[in-house]
Amino acid sequence: MSERREPIVANLLTGFLGAGKTSLLNRLLSKQSLDDTAVLINEFGAVGLDHLLVESVNDNIVLLKSGCICCTIRADLKEAILTLFDRMHRGDVRPFSRLVIETTGLADPAPILATLSADLMLKYHFRIGNIITVVDVPNGAHNIKIFPESARQIAVADRIIISKSDLADHEAIDGLKSVLKRMNPTAEAIVLDEASDPAETLLLDTIHDLSARPAEVARWIAAETSHGRDHDHSHDLNQHGSIRAFVIEADQAIAWPRFALWLSMLIHRHGRKILRLKGLIDIEGVETPVVVHGVQHIIHRPLHLAAWPDGIRRTRIVVIGESLDRELMQRSFDAFNLNRQVAISA
Repeated sequence: MSERREPIVANLLTGFLGAGKTSLLNRLLSKQSLDDTAVLINEFGAVGLDHLLVESVNDNIVLLKSGCICCTIRADLKEAILTLFDRMHRGDVRPFSRLVIETTGLADPAPILATLSADLMLKYHFRIGNIITVVDVPNGAHNIKIFPESARQIAVADRIIISKSDLADHEAIDGLKSVLKRMNPTAEAIVLDEASDPAETLLLDTIHDLSARPAEVARWIAAETSHGRDHDHSHDLNQHGSIRAFVIEADQAIAWPRFALWLSMLIHRHGRKILRLKGLIDIEGVETPVVVHGVQHIIHRPLHLAAWPDGIRRTRIVVIGESLDRELMQRSFDAFNLNRQVAISA
């Protein structure tokens, strides 16, 4: 029996219509370090990869100059991924160690992530990497206000690429950055124009390998701390509908069974409204922090860090969600985990 390989990293590339997803993808795939990448795209005829094509493998799989494999999602996502995986193992296409799924501009990323996380066959062969959302300066703020899909794409992101910055002034760029930080303070925002070279680390460094990247967790916490836990979110709510970010905190260590029960009930109750959850948990009897993170009803396997990233031993959970009451959630957390007598549910 052959030895099982490491799971293939599946990155999600999303962003609203015209944001510049395909342009970013083209520039990334030109890098030699990414030549063992496979790409799944939704509408093949609509993307500008033609100048990179050198060989047709079949009616929907092509080989790019860089060596990357590119094919379409014409029906079911699971079927497309597993078909491509099977073809690799049969030798029909060259081996790949990472997958990029480019969504349509109107896609809600959560169902795609749910498919990758919940399906047993996909979970065995693939693991989720970075969620990259592209937002263009000329239209980004408008799209966020008008289209809920755009706001949700931003809320679930690990990395936000601010595109077309050469088409706007510094005031517009700074204004968009401010909007994005209010919506998702834990995501790293990167300004990119035509002269900039997108870093391979967007795909090579996966945010979900957190045990090896404590600095990533420290950035989450620092971003939300600078955001201010007593910040007045009324402006956020007026400008971005019901999406807001806040932090749940505890000064004392908590029991893992109690926390797990609270988190399970929270996800069961609010599910789709919890767009993103990231945090450090101070567990009784454990000197180092436990990292939890997830998207909507998907909670990834907890990870242990070697040390507290900022030197502060304290539970801090950043929540980005829709129509959620921060004070209510904090009270329910306290009631479950800190034995405080408050009659409130999550």
